[in-house]
Amino acid sequence: QIQLIESGGGLVQDGGSLRLSCLASELTLSDYAMGWFRQAPGKEREFVAAVSSSGWNTYYIDSVKGRFIVSRDNAKNTVYLQMNSLKPGDTAVYYCAADRTVAASALSTRIYEYRFWGQGTQVTVSS
Repeated sequence: QIQLIESGGGLVQDGGSLRLSCLASELTLSDYAMGWFRQAPGKEREFVAAVSSSGWNTYYIDSVKGRFIVSRDNAKNTVYLQMNSLKPGDTAVYYCAADRTVAASALSTRIYEYRFWGQGTQVTVSS
């Protein structure tokens, strides 16, 4: 059974850092582009960042550019989201997701293109 398991969430103060991890099981991570999404209370789930299957390409929403870094270690079947200079507006449940791709450099920002999803990890940034 394919599973994506997020970890690393928690409570942090404004300006702090967290590193989220997403471990994939029963899935060859190198076949998938990986995305990070988040959902704040009362809001729709939104795209945050993505990395292509090769790791060559990354993409971020404007609000996290320069603060968040997405990376992957295909040998460990793990994707990471390093979050720095966190703000209260970053508070949300963060999800990783997998998108089967053919091109090693391809990635997507569209939720519906991601087939497999983790259960999410809570990130809370206090002011």
